[in-house]
This record gives sequence, structure tokens and C-alpha cells, in this order.
Amino acid sequence: MNKTPVDIDQEAILLFHDLAEQRDNYARNDEKAGFTVSSEFRHRFFSLLDMLNLRLIDDRDNFFGYFLFQADRDLRFQLDSPTGTTFKNGRYTLYFNPYLFLQLTAEQMESAVKHEVLHILSLHPLRTKDLKKRFSPLAVDLAMDIVVNTYLAPLPSDAVTLAVVNLQYGLSMPLFESLEYYAEEIQCALNKRPKTDAFTDMKSGEAFFSERFNIEHSHDIWEESDDVDEKTLIEFTKKAVDGARKSKPNAYLASLMAALDRAVSDRPWYEYLKKVVRTVTANYKKTTTRRNRRQPERLDLRGELRNKKAAVTIALDISGSIGDTEFRQAMEQVLQIVKTCDHDLTIIECDNEIRRIYHIEDLADLQERFPKRGGTAFAPVIEYCNAHKPDILLFFTDGKGEEKLPVPPKGYPILWLLTGKDGILSLKKPYGKIKKLQSAEPQDAPFDFDAVEKGGFSMANQERTRDLSEYIRG
Repeated sequence: MNKTPVDIDQEAILLFHDLAEQRDNYARNDEKAGFTVSSEFRHRFFSLLDMLNLRLIDDRDNFFGYFLFQADRDLRFQLDSPTGTTFKNGRYTLYFNPYLFLQLTAEQMESAVKHEVLHILSLHPLRTKDLKKRFSPLAVDLAMDIVVNTYLAPLPSDAVTLAVVNLQYGLSMPLFESLEYYAEEIQCALNKRPKTDAFTDMKSGEAFFSERFNIEHSHDIWEESDDVDEKTLIEFTKKAVDGARKSKPNAYLASLMAALDRAVSDRPWYEYLKKVVRTVTANYKKTTTRRNRRQPERLDLRGELRNKKAAVTIALDISGSIGDTEFRQAMEQVLQIVKTCDHDLTIIECDNEIRRIYHIEDLADLQERFPKRGGTAFAPVIEYCNAHKPDILLFFTDGKGEEKLPVPPKGYPILWLLTGKDGILSLKKPYGKIKKLQSAEPQDAPFDFDAVEKGGFSMANQERTRDLSEYIRG
């Protein structure tokens, strides 16, 4: 491989001195407009990035080089880290703070680019939305950088690493744990400490120019991304990843790509329910009880209400293996989906016959489960639904019932949600979609410490990733 680190390092030094001079001139003139650099500086900086891009493409793991090649690039002097990313208009943009980026060596610049790409490939911008509801932003930001930086070298001296965080917070967290594990451990440590510590003491630079890395704000730029649903973000991420996959990736990258493939192909059951509910309630009727959305000041114009109530029937196989917590979490998803429209939720508890039927409006209406009595039969529920014509039937079961229905379902879709280890439906013709219901707390994959490679990646030295489909929310 023909690399020229000296050329990049020397050009970075010259560019940094040029930037410092432009920055000092800006400060002396006390200008009110935002800080900008000369067109010549921009040209030279992006030429340096082109040289860095060629190094990455020439590298054994050329995935990072091709990812950078297809991404948009721009400068952002307010960044509290050398690099940052956003997702806008269906594309990823990599931002660079030249003041921080140009102080890195060529190898550290490569690591900075890889750092951002690994965040994207690990779906960290998506996963942290839920995590920040449970943990502080600092705990999540530290956890993310621990996971990513474990696989990068060399790193800047102020980079967040497992060793640094363990020392800072008196922890003994091991390598290669999950993002969720690190966030929880760090949050526990934060709860025991005063609010001011070595990380939270760091102050951002001036409003127009950040001169120092600050972990607390290093991922704030993600908030500028387009507000798209998680399914769309994952699909566009996969498209970007596929475009950069030009050769066989190392084991760690391959595992992340495989997890991304599963997240795209395995659409969660609640996405299917959401689609059905939207279709059912798509029609509107005119009403005088609501103002016109386009012209609310026009009292003579009638507004609109959804014309159709979504009738959702939920059958619970009480002889099956689904737990109360698991079923309650599933019902939370159902209620979240139907809350924006007029709906009728019917619960059917059944085994070899229907034992109880009742309606619910919220989780408080869920009744204690009817005692188990017999085996499992699907036919009684199908016959009930054929008579009452719901818009959709959700059937929670372990799948162990008849092989054939005496009377097929008529006029409504069925979504079979299978519980237990087997996840197999006994019906030879299911008349609907089959989905495996994820457990309430997915366990991390087993870890093989004996397979750790020295000086490279392996399937062992990786974050214990969860099934990414659990992070698709809508």
C-alpha cells in the first residue's frame, strides 16, 4: 500500500496555522457575522480530505473510505468534536471542525472518520433516543464512545475510552459489553457523584468557534437530522452501507452489517398493525365540531374527523407460554398505535374454547388472566371474528393448535404473534402473517474471549449487540 502520512501531516500543520491566523483576525476585528474561512482554505482542506479518503480506500478495511466517498462533507466550527454527522434529505453528511481535526495525526484523522461511520453502522443515533429517556445524556454519550473507540487506534489523547471512564468514575467495567450495559453502569456512578466532574467541567468554546473536545455536546449535531421514522432511517442506512461494501469486511464490520440486514428484513409486528390501522382510518367525514385545518379562521368551513373506528381484536392463548409482562408490553404498543384514532379494542382469552371477552381503553382495564384449563384451539376465535368482522385479529399464542381450520377467516387480516422457543405455528395454512414476539429483555449473544485477535478485529472483540429490530419504533 502506498501511503503518504507525511504529506497529510505537513499540510495539516500549514492549514492549522492559516486557520489560527484567520481566527485571530476575526477576533481582533470584533465582527458580528458568523466566522467563515477563505475559499482557498476550504479548497485546501477538502483536498486534504480527498487524500485521507484515498488512504482509507487503499486500506485493508476500505469500507470506511467508500462510505466517506459517497457522503456529503461540510465544515462546522461550532462542533465540540473533530467530526460529526447528520442525516438530511436521504443522505449522511460528515461535518468537520478544522480547528480540532487538523490537530490530529493522519492516523488519528482516519480514526475520527471511522468513529462516525461506526456510530452510524451501530444505529447509535436511533438507539440513543430510547436510552436518553432512561439515562442522562452524559451517560449515553460516554457509553457510545466507549463502544466505538474500543475498535479504533490510534485515538486522540482526550478520546473517551473504557480505561479513562473506569478511572474517572471508579468503575471496573469489562471490554466488549453492550451500549446499554455501559450506559446503566455509568449512570449509577453519576448518581453517586456531585454534578460537577472532570467531564462536566469542560466548557464549549466561543459560540462561533469550538476549540476543545466536549463529550457532553459531541453528539448534539444528531438533533439536526431530519425527523424521519426509524424504519426509513434504517433503510437509508442500509443503502449507504451497501454502497460502501466493495470487498469482504472484517468480522466485526460483517457482524454489524448482518444485524442491520436483519433490522431491515424483519419488520416488527407493530409496524404491520400500524399500517392496517392507518388504512382503516384513512377516510374522513365533514364535521362542524372541528375547525378546518387549512383555514382555521374560516368558521363557515367544516373540519374533518376520521370516518371509521378501528376495530382490533386481540386473542390471548392462556394455555401458551406468553408471560404477563410480555403481554402487557405488547398491549402498550397496541394502545400507542391506536391512540390517535377512534378505536375499539376487544380482548379474547381462550384455550380450547373462548373463556372470556372484554373491552379495554387503557392498560388499567387489563384483567387478571383467566386460569388455564385445556389445550389450544384456534377455531373458536376465528368463528367469533367471522361473526363480528374486526379490522384485524392479533393472536398471541405458542402456535400449538390445529393443523387445519374447519372454517377459514373471512374479511379481516390475521397477525399470529408466536411466543416460546419454537416459534412455529401448527396451521399448515395460516391465513395471515406470522411474527415471532420478542422477549421483554433480549439477552446479549454469548461471548468467546478465546477468539480475540491481536492487532485487529474479530467476531469476539465486538459490542454484544441486541436484535436491532427492537429499536424500530414508529
